[in-house]
Amino acid sequence: MEKQFSSQAYLDMELLRFTTAGSVDDGKSTLIGRLLYDSKSIFEDQLDAVKRASLQRGNEHINLALLTDGLRAEREQGITIDVAYRYFATPKRKFIIADTPGHIQYTRNMVTGASTANVAIILIDARNGVTEQTHRHAYIASLLQIPHMIICINKMDLVDYQEDVYEGIKKQFNTFAARLEVRDIRFVPISALKGDNVVDRSNSMRWYNGATLLHLLETIHIASDHNFTDARFPVQYVIRPQSDQHHDFRGYAGRVAGGVFSKGDAITVLPSGFTSKIKSIHISGQEINEAFPPLSVTLTLEDDIDVGRGDMIVRENNLPLTGQDIDLMMCWMSERPLNTQTRYILMHTTREARCLIREVSYKVNVNTIERIPDDVQVRLNDIARLRIRTTQPLFFDPYRKNRKTGSLVIIDEASNNTVGVGMII
Repeated sequence: MEKQFSSQAYLDMELLRFTTAGSVDDGKSTLIGRLLYDSKSIFEDQLDAVKRASLQRGNEHINLALLTDGLRAEREQGITIDVAYRYFATPKRKFIIADTPGHIQYTRNMVTGASTANVAIILIDARNGVTEQTHRHAYIASLLQIPHMIICINKMDLVDYQEDVYEGIKKQFNTFAARLEVRDIRFVPISALKGDNVVDRSNSMRWYNGATLLHLLETIHIASDHNFTDARFPVQYVIRPQSDQHHDFRGYAGRVAGGVFSKGDAITVLPSGFTSKIKSIHISGQEINEAFPPLSVTLTLEDDIDVGRGDMIVRENNLPLTGQDIDLMMCWMSERPLNTQTRYILMHTTREARCLIREVSYKVNVNTIERIPDDVQVRLNDIARLRIRTTQPLFFDPYRKNRKTGSLVIIDEASNNTVGVGMII
């Protein structure tokens, strides 16, 4: 039986992914702990464990940062090293949090945690204002095309909740943000330690008329974050049931990376160029009329043509770019420096190829956003503009147009470790 899915209704129910970033001791882990604590998203045994750990450390009050600092080294040093993922829900929305490190040597961890985020929460210590680390975190969020940015000016209790301090930092950040590609920036004055404007409104900052942080996260509009214009369906798996009942079924499974696919749509399969029409769309055993991001579905076609993993199904009149020489911004994630003489494995959507780094144009100073053209030795945590050459054509869009078809991963052939992630320009 066919069922009509509403894209708007689906996306309204969709979970929101957000990442936190800030300088060391800006209070990222405390903020997340406060969100979980005040929204009553902590189990009793978790709370008991944090209470015990807080007493062992000599804290007078519950140290909410311990809810996310899961590594022993993090608890001992009081810093975040790895990306800590946490899940929680309110009656209005579900959330996945990526608590990312503030240290520059963990830039790769921040990129990992932020790569799928809808929202970046950047913390600024009200006593210090905008720093170089703030520039770095905002630049990385902009580079990754995170659609929404919330600037939490934290520790307002330590500056006597002064409005002029908040307004001064807001002006500072807006001056810098004019150089970034971020279309939606919000500001919230908070105290993560005291709970001001995190979940509940602050009685100490009556001059602030905006929403609390949780209210922003619950209501921020993310449905338009997906690309519903350019239809892209990377094929992940070919389904051919081995039974008499389904002997003539041939489906192509994958996740919609862009656009809307409907029954009867004329499509083209890349790289073959074969054309056909969509016969049916299936999800969880049901047949539906349309598929859109980020649904994982199975498509069947009217014609029996050759389609395999790594191919891409697109609309006839809306083709992606195709090429083997590709320019991209790359975050290098390996302790072994980039080697232009080495051949790497490349993963793009569901397609695997080999590639060579043909040219390093420049590196970026992530604190000042200045180009470094003279130093082209790309090392751990460096961000650089590169040109690569692939052994077979890729079907892609610029990253700013589609984060799914515009991103790729570089893997070392010898170790099979991920050594770089790239955003196609």
